[in-house]
Amino acid sequence: MRRRTFLAASSALAATSLLAESALAQAGNPLLAEWTGPFGGVPAFDKVKVADFKPALEAAMAEEIREVEAIANNSAPATFENTIAALERAGQAGDRVSTYYGIWGATLSTPEVRAIEKEMQPKLSAHSDRILQNAKLFQRIDQVYQHRDHLNLTPEQKRVTELRWNAFVRAGAKLTPEQKARVAQINQELAGLFTNFSQNLLHDEDAYVLYLKEADLAGLPADVRAAAASVAKDRGRAGEYAIANTRSSVDPFLTYSARRDLREKVWKTYYSRGDNGDAYDNNAIIQRILKLRAERAKLLGFPTHAHWRLRDNSMADTPEAAMALMERVWPAAIGRVREEVAEMQAIADKEGAKIKIAPWDYRFYAEKVRKARYDLDMNEAKPYLQLEKLREGMFWAAGELYGFSFTPVTNVPVQHPDVRVWEVKRGPEHVGLWYFDPYARQGKRSGAWMNAYRGQETFDGKVTTIVSNNSNFVKGAPGAPVLISWDDAETMFHEFGHALHGLNSDVTYPTVSGTRVFRDYVEFPSQVNESWLRTPQVLNRFALHHQTGKPIPQELVAKIERASTFRQGFDVTEYLASALIDMKLHLAGDADIDPDAFERDELKKLGMPEEIVMRHRTPQFGHVFSSDGYSAGYYSYLWSEVIALDAVEAFREAPGGLYDKAVAKRLHDTIMSKGNSVHPRDQYRAFRGRDPDVKAYLRDKGFPVA
Repeated sequence: MRRRTFLAASSALAATSLLAESALAQAGNPLLAEWTGPFGGVPAFDKVKVADFKPALEAAMAEEIREVEAIANNSAPATFENTIAALERAGQAGDRVSTYYGIWGATLSTPEVRAIEKEMQPKLSAHSDRILQNAKLFQRIDQVYQHRDHLNLTPEQKRVTELRWNAFVRAGAKLTPEQKARVAQINQELAGLFTNFSQNLLHDEDAYVLYLKEADLAGLPADVRAAAASVAKDRGRAGEYAIANTRSSVDPFLTYSARRDLREKVWKTYYSRGDNGDAYDNNAIIQRILKLRAERAKLLGFPTHAHWRLRDNSMADTPEAAMALMERVWPAAIGRVREEVAEMQAIADKEGAKIKIAPWDYRFYAEKVRKARYDLDMNEAKPYLQLEKLREGMFWAAGELYGFSFTPVTNVPVQHPDVRVWEVKRGPEHVGLWYFDPYARQGKRSGAWMNAYRGQETFDGKVTTIVSNNSNFVKGAPGAPVLISWDDAETMFHEFGHALHGLNSDVTYPTVSGTRVFRDYVEFPSQVNESWLRTPQVLNRFALHHQTGKPIPQELVAKIERASTFRQGFDVTEYLASALIDMKLHLAGDADIDPDAFERDELKKLGMPEEIVMRHRTPQFGHVFSSDGYSAGYYSYLWSEVIALDAVEAFREAPGGLYDKAVAKRLHDTIMSKGNSVHPRDQYRAFRGRDPDVKAYLRDKGFPVA
């Protein structure tokens, strides 16, 4: 999810003064212009030129500095209005430019875009530090903060003040000038390293492709073959088949290919991204990032980067609390892996394969176990899982829960022909826009994610949100439905949950709107939303066979439900291994670390099964090394899932089940509409009446609860 480029992550920016708008308009750069058109204005994607990025970023930074200096040098006593609210109004032009810049970097990357990123990321970091380390500005913020209990502030104003103050302190506002200068140097160097890491990873995802002939496709279902043919055609090799070096291509191949030699080749290529000892190797970059993070944490008064990241910035609050949760789940997860491997090995032995289960065999033999134990081939579900029908199902469920309706619009520009747009309403009221960019292409990073192009706010007039969901499905033949896996369907609902969090936002100030909450809470609304995929109401209406139009058979759904805890050993262990290594790397302080050796040695100490690797091996761990975003924070998905599954039980306990109107309203009123205007811990207590309980998570995975 997008975080504002110009100021700190927690510092959301809103409207700019008329004078500032006039000055920027004179610059003549379309990326700086106010958004015009319907729906309160929309991004001018049809006017974007890559050559405009650098001058637009530079002009917007200069304008924001002028705005901030005016606030810092105000001779009047500091008040909420002339200091905190003034900061909320600063930097809108920069936010507009960063929207375009972020989209092009993530979904339309070219050598020209990457060159600009390399040059501008350190400059953007320096700009952020220049603001966050402004002593006069912090003095005014501190004055408001110290008197916040006596200024007759609303609860939201008090929350915004506290978040602003905390962001400045965490960035080094209380340091000496020399210490501030060093922190700024570190941040600039890190910005460049993050960009290099990301671009190396994108190179390895784009550059490595396995081309196949018809004879190489044994075991692959028709839709996987069609997708591979489409990838090859897009790369100029029509008549062949291509497995791209992205998860959406690799996972189906590893699941169904009967060619063990090719499975091994695909697996090794994918899990070697960023780790090939060439010009795009990420290991040295990781070493430097870890050193710089450790030094910065000590300058800021914390023992490690992990302590700095979590303190006053997460639900867990301490690395020890996060580790305690992971260590509670880990033994059950690896215990289940041992059981899963034993079952797979038995089938391989029975078939006379004469192999020992290796990582490239896990998905393939897991499917055989699933079929043997549950009479379930997950490929049976795929004909019923049409991308567009499931999108309609997401819309319908959102309407039942939150009263939303979705209407396609064509009168707004888009950044690529694949992108489509819907207007979101609640009754007659316009709520926002939802952009959908579903297909893989060169220059688009892998995975699935949500972006906010514009946040909701009301303090200077009503501003509605614009959100997007982005995926990497392989485009089918013209007119043919795109069929996706059950896992991909769950991911769609997950990412749409982030969008719903943004669309439901109903706050006054930009800093606390939408999805701008703690990392270990922001995944909670998305993980909750996964649950509605499995409801009969969605499956009977929208899981329709692409040829017959008939709904997915109830007996097939029942099999999927019975198998819901299947392969949880693999799923939880590969995720949790990444989360544990992330935390251990950042608890190691300034130790000299060889990333490959550290990963190998620490996993051995943990008892990591040799048949599995981390979901994101260290040299390709973009969550952690392409920004500070999830650094010492990948545990967040576990923390959020514990909360989400506990919340789902609140629905299951209600008379209306997952569509209970009273519980849905309570979810909306206490959580989905609140953004970060209320501490997440208090949000959840207001919804559930207590703190979350881990037992729901353990039950969902089929792990022992005791």
